[in-house]
Amino acid sequence: MDVHRARNSDSGYTGPLPALKLAVGRTNGNVEIWNPRRGLWVQEAVFPGNNTNIDGLAWTQDPDEKDADGQYIPGQQRLFSIASSPSVTEWDLATGKPKRQSTGNFSEVWCLAAQPRWRPQKDSSEEPQGQDLVAGCGDGTIALLSTADNDLQFKRFLARVAGKKARCMCITYQNRDRVVAGFADSMIRVYDTRNSNMLRAMSLGVSVPGAPKTGLVWQVRCLPNGDIVSGDSNGEVKFWDGKTYSMTQRIACHDSDCLDLVASSHGRTVMSGSINGKIAVLRQSNNDGRASWGKVGHKRTHSGEVKAMAAFDSKTLSMIVSGGSDAIPMVTPLREYGKENVRALPMLPQHPPVASAPRARLLVSWWEKSITIWRVSKHETADKLLHSPSPRKLVARINLNTTANIRSVSVSADGSVLAAATSAEVKLFQLRRRADSDTLAVRKLHLPNELAKSGAHVLRISENGKWLAAVSPQSEVFLARIASDPDRPKYLQVLPKIVELDRRHRTHTRSVLTDFDRTITQLAFAADGSVLVASDRAGHLDSWVLEGHEDTSAPAIDLAEKDSDKRSSDAGSDAHSSSDSSEDDDLTPIFYGQHWTGNPSGHLLPRLDSPALILTFRPPREDQSSNHLANGNPGVHSTRSNPHAHSHELPHGQHKLFVMTAKHQMFEFDVLAGRLSDWSRRNPTAALPEDFTKIRDRVMGAVWDVNERRERIWLYGSSFVCMLNVSEDLPEEGRAQAVVKKRRKPKRGIKEEPNDEAEDENARKRRKIDSGAGSRISNAQEQVVTRFEDGKVVKLRGADIKAEEDDEDDVVDYRPKLEDLPREDVKPDMKDIPSAGEEEEKVNGVVERKKKEKKWWCTFKYRPILGMVALQGDSNDANEPLEVVIVERPLENSEQGKA
Repeated sequence: MDVHRARNSDSGYTGPLPALKLAVGRTNGNVEIWNPRRGLWVQEAVFPGNNTNIDGLAWTQDPDEKDADGQYIPGQQRLFSIASSPSVTEWDLATGKPKRQSTGNFSEVWCLAAQPRWRPQKDSSEEPQGQDLVAGCGDGTIALLSTADNDLQFKRFLARVAGKKARCMCITYQNRDRVVAGFADSMIRVYDTRNSNMLRAMSLGVSVPGAPKTGLVWQVRCLPNGDIVSGDSNGEVKFWDGKTYSMTQRIACHDSDCLDLVASSHGRTVMSGSINGKIAVLRQSNNDGRASWGKVGHKRTHSGEVKAMAAFDSKTLSMIVSGGSDAIPMVTPLREYGKENVRALPMLPQHPPVASAPRARLLVSWWEKSITIWRVSKHETADKLLHSPSPRKLVARINLNTTANIRSVSVSADGSVLAAATSAEVKLFQLRRRADSDTLAVRKLHLPNELAKSGAHVLRISENGKWLAAVSPQSEVFLARIASDPDRPKYLQVLPKIVELDRRHRTHTRSVLTDFDRTITQLAFAADGSVLVASDRAGHLDSWVLEGHEDTSAPAIDLAEKDSDKRSSDAGSDAHSSSDSSEDDDLTPIFYGQHWTGNPSGHLLPRLDSPALILTFRPPREDQSSNHLANGNPGVHSTRSNPHAHSHELPHGQHKLFVMTAKHQMFEFDVLAGRLSDWSRRNPTAALPEDFTKIRDRVMGAVWDVNERRERIWLYGSSFVCMLNVSEDLPEEGRAQAVVKKRRKPKRGIKEEPNDEAEDENARKRRKIDSGAGSRISNAQEQVVTRFEDGKVVKLRGADIKAEEDDEDDVVDYRPKLEDLPREDVKPDMKDIPSAGEEEEKVNGVVERKKKEKKWWCTFKYRPILGMVALQGDSNDANEPLEVVIVERPLENSEQGKA
């Protein structure tokens, strides 16, 4: 696990600082990219691995450059990993695939570190330099790798340590020219990277009683002043002088191995993680003019060993993130340690690996290379369920013959078509129910190579099952038309022509992750399949519409010149039939009289402040849907003078797109009009219930419940399910509105007394925002807070402060329970708010009293939630409630890769 934020204040670039990113490696080879967003943690990407444990991660940033106008261009950030193999892998942050590997004549790489970023000296004409990588190997060698020129090359060997216990366990840079490495032979060695000389070898010394004579140096870190900190298999943390390389202090922190270390930005706080799941805090103080370190507390943050830790300490955020064998990343406050709670990040992916075919009552789930399909029976009463067989039945299993894991799966609403994609392939299957059983027969459909071999990370099949949309690893949007086989009506086929949709040209803001920000993450089809919308991590929305009406009597595929590029040649020329690909790019594919084009109002859709986590169209009610045909004809037919005639009529009606962003900002757009819907204008983000805005976990998905009597949307995350009634305005009394009280100006000559209560409240709010971890500990929880001052442990109990000798038994572990972490600051009885009232309704002249529907509702009953999908019941019964399947993943049974 590694966290990195580059600072460009000395390089000439004066633009905004790059966004903070956290990279998390899993034992199954996956790499996750997280964005803290000032405490609103969101998982932005998951790069699928190859089931090989990620042992180390490192961020680098290329030197800044100047463009033709003399403006500075920030260097791009790059991510590298090691995975128990004799190679270092660089990841393509845009595609999520390994980009390149560097190998040398050395064994498996055990540890990896990045060189500190180059800073120009005053009045220096030195050329900008990149960041090298240093790798420690299992055979005792230390190798230098170069990242210059946007490449990854072996540079030279820095050292070769011989012996049976010469394994290099950990490594770090003391400065750009010195490397500190810890070995399995109880030695810490310091090397000069300029001439490969060993500057000093330091021994851990005598082991603790009962421990092996030779200890393992599990981790070494360097403080900002150059001092070295080490953690070893004896559970000790040792401090070394950065100039003389002599040991200055040793502290017994843990009863078991100390596996990892992190330090604050000022270097006066160090945290260590152990094999028993505890994180210890050490602080430095001046005692009689002599700096000394002392342990001020510890917490059992993980149920298993602490395998990796990363720290970030700044004016806005101050926290450490730790990962262990329990697979849950934990965020611990650094500056506010002891005053704020530890927060658990969701262990489940942001994009749920589940889908459903509502009309066929099929539940589809996938993991790695396998897809399972379940048929869910009709919901019965509790009494019937007790005496009936399982309500679900496995009806099909698909194992993909691929080298990469599955990235996306989509299924049509009727369950007839299923698509699956990896980083290298896209596969399409037809599902048909067998006549003699309840199982499904799976038939693979042929896809054109342009799509089949491109790979994809996002797939969507339109609700009518006629269109397959795929986003390639390079964020190209492709569309394929699915139709019946004319020779075999019961079988489906994919028409041989693939459409590539053009994204709007934008002048992107220069950033250190330009390609990463432009990656498309969400796709959404309208209910009738006539509108497609895509969103990227930068918040841009691209939209396309399907012009014309479907005419089954028209040719399945026709190619016409694009309206913007019509040639002067005769319209009856057969130039469009040429196989030359460059000519095909100037032609518009027409499928049964319909073709895709950019949304004329697409440029009116605004850029979102953060990436869209929910992108879904509101389904139209039965009384709102209608079939509009031009002059009663479904299509426009060709004539002698216009052999490739096609309609330019746009889809009819409103197509309302509901969006929820990573900041939990809520919008609903009328896509064809390019503006907010009337409901969204009356219900902005501030209209969301206040209790919903306090939920720290981010939304993962949405399910619509729309019929003749109601319009609801159900939002869910890993720890909550929330309903919003969008058929009417949200209640005023529950809105999350910020009330600003103007401070009364004191009269002239009169000194106003400070409002301590208001100042404390403001300070609390600032601390809550700045930390990046959990909420502030309440007075009831804040039993004991410890600090290390003047060589003693100072314990704070409320307003009382007293100094005592360091007694570890008195240190209180005020870690909140894991099951309570995701719902901090949320009322536990939200399910009873608001209460339902009654309203009068006149039906056939008779006044009837009916119960009001709740306008919003939340529950925390299901945790952790892997996904939630809808099933279709009786469409003729408007009173029938929504039926969904919620897939849970208990913590103790989780198969998610370990951090």
